[in-house]
Amino acid sequence: MDADLELAERAARAAGEVLMSYYGRVAEGLASKTSPTDPVSDADREAERVIRELILNDRPDDGLIGEEGSQTSPANGRTWIVDPLDGTVNFLYGLRTWAVSIALEDSAGIAVGVVFNPVDAECFSARRGEGAELNGRPISVTQCSSLDRAMVATGFSYEAERRAQQAELLLELLPRVRDIRRAGAAALDLAYVAAGRVDALYQGGLKRWDEAAGRLLVSEAGGQVEDLDGEPRGVIAAGTEELLVELRHVLHA
Repeated sequence: MDADLELAERAARAAGEVLMSYYGRVAEGLASKTSPTDPVSDADREAERVIRELILNDRPDDGLIGEEGSQTSPANGRTWIVDPLDGTVNFLYGLRTWAVSIALEDSAGIAVGVVFNPVDAECFSARRGEGAELNGRPISVTQCSSLDRAMVATGFSYEAERRAQQAELLLELLPRVRDIRRAGAAALDLAYVAAGRVDALYQGGLKRWDEAAGRLLVSEAGGQVEDLDGEPRGVIAAGTEELLVELRHVLHA
């Protein structure tokens, strides 16, 4: 897995270079996806192209799925899961919280994961069974075990009806926690759980490319991750089992 992780990091940094060449400029090729507030631009597409070509050149028998439409079937049971730009809205507004997310899945699950924020030059990485790192240094989740002392990250849908439902849940949860954070990039939120920058995360409506790398980061940093019940699917993550159980109870109620 060392070579696979090296390839994931190399691909993420190559995409980061592409994205930084677009960052701060007027958006090119701007279009909408699931709703008028869910944008995609040439920056997303070009970053995914660079990742796809680099990975499949080195691993031609592997499969790859990407948020911007890349899809190749594996000949060996290994598939790369790619979000070339998680946090596109932040990127387009010139905010700093966006990232490239790349994971490799094999028959045993997620094998390697990388979440790279080019603006802050932060590369979160993990190998299955070998821990998680930030720029080569080990990271770990917090030991917060009580919801009333927890900093909890979340995100919101691009669909108005679901946002209204999420607002109702927020009204229930906010008085019970230390505070809520909404960074606008699920992959980074999961990386921040892994690094102890927030205690927990819950978010519905995620796609595989939003959370594949981040799930491995959290579990390898000593945290707990599970699927969030409901449709569409989501993720709940926390540094400790006690906090996960407490947060799960509130969300399900």
